[in-house]
Amino acid sequence: MWRFRDVFLLIMLCLLAVSVAAQGTRRGGRQWQTLSGNAPLVIARGGFSGVFPYSSGYAYELALLTGLPNLHIWCDVQLTKDGAGICFPDIRLQNASDIKYVYGNKSNTYTIDGKQEQGWFSVDFTLKDLKLVNMNQGIHNRVPHFDGNNLPILTVDDVVRLTKPPGLWLNIPHDAFFSQHNLSMRSFIISASRRMIVNYISSPEVGFLRSIVSRFRTGPTKLVFQFLGPDDVEPLTNQTYRLLMKNLTFIKTFATGIIVPKSYIWPVDNSLYLHNYTSLVLDSHEAGLEVFASDFANDASLPYNYSYDPVVEYLSFIDNGQFSVDGVLSDFPITASATIDCFSHMGKNDTVQAKLLIISSEGASGDYPGCTDEAYAKAVSDGVDILDCPVQMTNDGIPFCLGSIDLKEKTNTGESIFTNLSTTNSDLNIIDGILAYNLTWSQIQTLKPAISNPYSIYSMFRNPAAKHVGNLMQLSDFLAFAHNASSISGVLISIELQLTIQIKTWTVKTDVHDLNAAYLAEKQGLGVADAVLDALSKAGYNNQTAKRIMITSSDSAVLSKFKSTSNYELVYLIDEIISDILNTTILEIRKFASSVVIRKASIFPSDDAFITGKTSIIPKIKAFDLPVYVKLFRNEFRSQPYDFFSDAYVEINAHYFAGIDGVITDYPATAARFKRNRCLGYKDTPPYMMPLQARLLIDLISPTYLPPAEAPSPILTDNDVAEPPLPPVTGRPSTVNTGSGSTAPGPTPRNGQPALFASTILHVLAILLSTLICGGQNINTLYTIL
Repeated sequence: MWRFRDVFLLIMLCLLAVSVAAQGTRRGGRQWQTLSGNAPLVIARGGFSGVFPYSSGYAYELALLTGLPNLHIWCDVQLTKDGAGICFPDIRLQNASDIKYVYGNKSNTYTIDGKQEQGWFSVDFTLKDLKLVNMNQGIHNRVPHFDGNNLPILTVDDVVRLTKPPGLWLNIPHDAFFSQHNLSMRSFIISASRRMIVNYISSPEVGFLRSIVSRFRTGPTKLVFQFLGPDDVEPLTNQTYRLLMKNLTFIKTFATGIIVPKSYIWPVDNSLYLHNYTSLVLDSHEAGLEVFASDFANDASLPYNYSYDPVVEYLSFIDNGQFSVDGVLSDFPITASATIDCFSHMGKNDTVQAKLLIISSEGASGDYPGCTDEAYAKAVSDGVDILDCPVQMTNDGIPFCLGSIDLKEKTNTGESIFTNLSTTNSDLNIIDGILAYNLTWSQIQTLKPAISNPYSIYSMFRNPAAKHVGNLMQLSDFLAFAHNASSISGVLISIELQLTIQIKTWTVKTDVHDLNAAYLAEKQGLGVADAVLDALSKAGYNNQTAKRIMITSSDSAVLSKFKSTSNYELVYLIDEIISDILNTTILEIRKFASSVVIRKASIFPSDDAFITGKTSIIPKIKAFDLPVYVKLFRNEFRSQPYDFFSDAYVEINAHYFAGIDGVITDYPATAARFKRNRCLGYKDTPPYMMPLQARLLIDLISPTYLPPAEAPSPILTDNDVAEPPLPPVTGRPSTVNTGSGSTAPGPTPRNGQPALFASTILHVLAILLSTLICGGQNINTLYTIL
């Protein structure tokens, strides 16, 4: 029955290749504002329940292998009919197990906390009965693939015997309910404390804690009062938890600490922005009570203030300069552990530990509309090394920075007076777009920039309060701004077709071929390469060495043109996801480029969001002395395979140890914080900063639950990088009145059909094609490869 644990341990220990003896935090000299002055505790809620079923053997083992050496594991105790204590997250067993399939006719209805609840309850089953029941993932937007691993329900004794945890936290959520069924939680806890060391016992019921306080006044066990929702009613006192929070001296009579939802400390408004912190932690410390904060999960909705970065959230609770909670209860203990040991008490001027170039993607486009003055200013403030500008051309020949040639992707053009310019361009594979070259710069200046929301299908939006903040910049203004930004080392100018594709499955590979420069020269009479060269020359960048000048394109002809007329660093973008690259192809790339950009999935391929291996592309390219930069890193957990635990730092770390030279990111602050994290400087890298190996999770999935194998990505060959020379710039096409007092080229519909009709038909066809490709998959299985 326990073979699964032995297999799991063998795999984990081989992959992590780290001994417990090498684990350890280096917190000497750091001052903590906890009650004791020690570093905050990390309490793993049900183990590593963000990935594996709560309180399963897998969850507990992964938490202990990747957490701090003093990690405490949390168990919500329920009692069986014969008085055994099991670790289970909900009093209704069907919420995290397959019990309804095993005992379909044994559901019941009971009154719990004053409400009628229907389901399967532990009080109706003996421990022997529950041996036939297996744990499942109880939160439906999390990984369901381990539901077929036959993970049994564990007793408290099982957990201690199998994991030997450094710290044990038992939570008693429903003592009153079990008392109604003649089951004594008090007797169980006292008996358990004789068999094992219980470090913490918590409960939301005053009566239970007061019934055992005399038993635990001395010894290692601490009692903690758990606060539920502010308007929930505590059964003994008949007071709301909001009122009880005002009577800390009363709580101190039966507890040494409190555990509260994190919103008690940092309230969040209805718009998902933070209010100022409350005085709860400071008041509790003054009363002699420790404070533990709960509800931390990397895959939950975070206030927009945190920029989808769970490390920043943890730091606001433990390292804000005013107070620190005494511990955090987390579903992802690896992130909490790394925050405490690697990222706390760290300043922007701390020693850089990782040689890693940080290149922005449209500035700090995760926080502000991309390519605006606000996005660029924040990127500089956040610690970016290279500031980027993807170049588009206006109708009057002015180069400016914008992440898409289709203005509808990055501005409010679709709601403007220019909607009559919507067109379908088969050359650029654009459907119903408003193209930059159809408007003059003065017209574009009337538009509002729009923040990108690549994960809106998951109701994940970026900083709505700033969705139209900032001003777009001409290339000349961008270059002047970058010149005056002393902290950055250079600029990157992108000359390529930029399109936003919001929905892709992990099975769809795309090859967005660079048509921008060639199309604009031949069809629109706009020489984008010449405009960039001219702007760089006028800004004085060709007569200086203080700033790096990087030109990137997925078109070798564009880079060849720059190579013949400048000495800038030329970067070849391999935009397609590939599985390998020929040595002869790398030699061909060296003829026109001095570095390479590849996509993340070309390093760590995946099936249905599970990493399936690691390619040899990086060492092959670097063997030819070409630096490798990787795109696109984002904080949103939907952008990452499951193996990275919904943690942008784990993802960056895996790529850093794979040998990359730089990251291209929407969130430069995250990459800059990673570069300075002190754990990379330790003699023994702690487990929460070890690069987790490829196939870590997929090899643990039972065969019947494995995702379908995907076809391998193509190998990049010489023919894939060979391009004809850029065509000469033709004369400007004729213009039509836009209805706004200015002129711009009119859309050219195909086959003589009205543009709106052609656009509608293509839009419908695109939706149908997407449906066929996705094959009716549940939307929650869709992930974006960017």
